[in-house]
Parts: sequence; structure tokens; C-alpha cells
Amino acid sequence: MNARIHGSGWARHFHRIAWLAVGLALCVIVFGAFVRLSHAGLSCPDWPTCYGRATWPKAVGDVTDHVASSIRQFDGNRAWREQVHRHLAATLGVLVLILALLGARRRPRGIAQVLGAALLVGIAIPMYMHGEHVIASILALAGEAILLAAAWRWSNTDLARVSVLTLAVIIFQALLGMWTVTWLLKPIVVMGHLLGGMTTLGLLAWMAWRATDSPLRAVDEHSLRMWLRVGLGVLMVQIALGGWVSANYAALACGVQFPKCLGEWWPPHDFGEALVLWRGIGVDYEGGVLDASARTAIQMMHRIFACVVLVYMATLVMRLLRVPGMRGWALLLGALTLGQLGLGIANVLMGLPLKVAVLHNAGAAMLLLVLVTLLARLAPLAQER
Repeated sequence: MNARIHGSGWARHFHRIAWLAVGLALCVIVFGAFVRLSHAGLSCPDWPTCYGRATWPKAVGDVTDHVASSIRQFDGNRAWREQVHRHLAATLGVLVLILALLGARRRPRGIAQVLGAALLVGIAIPMYMHGEHVIASILALAGEAILLAAAWRWSNTDLARVSVLTLAVIIFQALLGMWTVTWLLKPIVVMGHLLGGMTTLGLLAWMAWRATDSPLRAVDEHSLRMWLRVGLGVLMVQIALGGWVSANYAALACGVQFPKCLGEWWPPHDFGEALVLWRGIGVDYEGGVLDASARTAIQMMHRIFACVVLVYMATLVMRLLRVPGMRGWALLLGALTLGQLGLGIANVLMGLPLKVAVLHNAGAAMLLLVLVTLLARLAPLAQER
């Protein structure tokens, strides 16, 4: 049976709030891809403000008296993109906080724990803005520890665990967003930020489906459900590789050729350098710092694993087609997989046009939503007996 949040007032609208959060999370992911791919990720060098403003400056003359102007020259065409993305993410954070409070309301001191964690994070933000970075980090991590401890102790029969876990994830997302700016687009942080966004979307979709009052479809738990879990893992690995390509500016490392790369099937490459995850702090990574052979290796990894994803998803589609009532979902999964492949190839052949690159990110999010939806809507046979 579905996990339900029973009660009056806001609790009755848990599933509606969850669905609103799912839609907003998808918008944040897609708009975040637009920000990153349009090279606007460092257009507001301070955080969470933009040149000291809650919104963003309208002209160069508005930023001459702020310390951020000495870090990076103001670009009005890009600054609004970064700050709008931050505001969208903050709004999503408020929705997730509401869900966590509703989920925790029946746990002993549950609301106090969620509010206490949120208060610690709230205090950490102005302290960070005033240069108290160490203390701010300690407070934020303390808030995270409270939420993770609660998620560890609580059951998930009424979505208490997953709602609090989602809040912990989105707080960590905020930290990654901060580090993306302060650590100058460090690739491991940029990739982690993308994975965090996808994880947030998946958790919210799971909550929304499980809180929605509709019948579950019984399946053999040890076959199809396991295939879906592995498929979700395979997809997340490919998303991580895609994030690594983007963060290291390796999308066009093979030129505009496909399936060959630089005119060869196996061009010169440096996988050792391509897989170095940590390179210290203080380097400006905008534009990338790797040489051509390392970027080529990153692009080749993404292409090779795309073949793994294609084979696995094709097999999963065939299994879904054999399950009564799953034909529509199977065709949707197959269409999205082929669409992602086509968008990836188009990115290369067309020289990474912004619209196609953003759609490629959106396609990955849609594939994630389909897999999470199937996992959330399929119940073990034993549960139905």
C-alpha cells in the first residue's frame, strides 16, 4: 500500500506540495544546465548575493563599490541567469522544508529536529557572508548531521525518512552551489552539484508517487524491480560522466566527429589525468585546465558508457514489454533513451549548440523520472497477497 501522510490542514496536501516540488526541481535542473552551458556559473562571484544584492545589479556602475567587482568583471547578460537559478533553488528548498516538517510531525521531537537543523543552516549563511567560513561550515554540517541521524532512526512507512533525507540532500546541494562559486567551478564540485540535483528530483518523485492515492501494480520483486534499480544506477553513472565532460569542457574534445574521434577510432588519450578528481583549491577552472589528451579520454569514457546504457535500457524495455500493462512505459523509456542518444550525437556534430545541450540534460532528468516512477508504482507480489 502507499505511504500516506494523514491529518488535517497542510498534511492533507502533502502529495500536492510534493508534485509542485517535482516540477520545480525539474525546472531548477534544466535552468541550471542553461546557466552552466552558457558559461554564467561565475557571473556572481559572491554567494548567496550577487555583487551584494539579493537580486542582481542592472548596470556596471552599480557594482563598483562592492568587493566582488575586484574578483570578476560584471556581466549583466549573465549575472541574472545565475541569481535567478539561486532563487529557484531557494524556493525549492522552502518546499522541501515544508515536506520534511509534515513528514516529521508524528515523530517524537520530529518538528524540533527539522527546525533546529534548518536554524543552524540559516545562521551559517550570514556568518559565511561575513567571512566566518569555518564556523559557518561547522554549523551547516551540524544541521546535516541532525537530519541524517533522524533519517537513520525513523522508518519510512509515512515518508518521514525520505522527506528528511531529501532536506539533507538539498542543504548539501546549497553547499555545493556555494563551493561551485567560491572554488571557481572546480570539476568535482560541478559534477557533484549535477548529481545532487538529480538525486533531489528522484527523491521528490518517489515521495510524490508514494503519497498519491492510486493503486500499485504487483510484480515479481526479484526480477523487474532489481532490473529497474540497476538501471537507475547505470543511468546515474552516465549522468556523472556527462557532468564530468561538461565540468572539464570536454564536450568537443573529439571535434565535431561521430562515431570517430579526431579522425580515429581510438585517438591519443590520457585516462590517468582524466580521472584525477581533486586538484587543490585556488585554480580558476572556467574554460578547463586539462590538456587535449585528457579531455579526449573524458569524452571517450562518456561515449563508451553510453553504449552500456543503450544496451541495458534496450534489455529493460524488452522485459517491460512482457509485463501486462507496461507497454506504454516500455515505449516511453525506449523513446527517451533513443532521444538522449540522438541529442548526444547532435551535440557533437553541431558543435554543442546551447539548446541541444540543455535538452540533453533535460532528457537525462526525464529518464530518471521514468525509472523512479516505475520503482515507486510497482509493488512486490507478497505485498498484494
